[in-house]
Amino acid sequence: MQSIPMERTQAQVQVNAFVRSVYNWMAIGLALTGAVAWFVAHNEPVLRFVYQARWIFFIGELALVFMLAGRVHKMKASTATGMFMFYAALNGATMAFIFLAYTMSSIASTFMICAGTFAVCSVFGWVTKRDLTGLGSFMFMGLIGIIIASVINIFLKSPAMQMVISYIGVLVFTGLTAYDTQKLKAMAMSQPAGLDGAVVRKGAIIGALTLYLDFILMFQYLLMIFGGNRD
Repeated sequence: MQSIPMERTQAQVQVNAFVRSVYNWMAIGLALTGAVAWFVAHNEPVLRFVYQARWIFFIGELALVFMLAGRVHKMKASTATGMFMFYAALNGATMAFIFLAYTMSSIASTFMICAGTFAVCSVFGWVTKRDLTGLGSFMFMGLIGIIIASVINIFLKSPAMQMVISYIGVLVFTGLTAYDTQKLKAMAMSQPAGLDGAVVRKGAIIGALTLYLDFILMFQYLLMIFGGNRD
């Protein structure tokens, strides 16, 4: 009779530990991104190098994301962790230019808005009883639309179109945050007892990468809306 509550307690401890690991790695990734962005923005030779090699950085970031998402289960946990940290550092280097384009106060206030929005969406995704699979599919289609519109706007250079894309982007990533959190919850609760620590770590890294991307992209679109330009 007492074994059932004990098993439930152990399962809850396992779930809490997994979720805590995901958010810890996400926070570490965000901190690393911010630190690298600040360093690059305040070192002109490094900033110039990043600008000249920006397409190489962009391709490298895409390659790391696809490698982590597609091959994480074949990697060592240390390799997956290292790749995630390297991706966060590369992303920080490419984001350094926001310190040149926007005021520090607007960056800080937008970050707080993003953090609050992310927290609300994440809590909703965790506590809701509604299946968000349909929402996730709809938001993914919206993401494809944003990518296409952004590519078109590279040639049109329309500020109005960019603002519309930014508003839609915020809506898309608020929805994806809730959906990805619900997936994270399902992943945490479906782990068998006594699962190897390395496997758990790799699952936590993938969860952290997913939420990290939701946060970063939401922040960038919010910054386009609320950010105060230096000029």
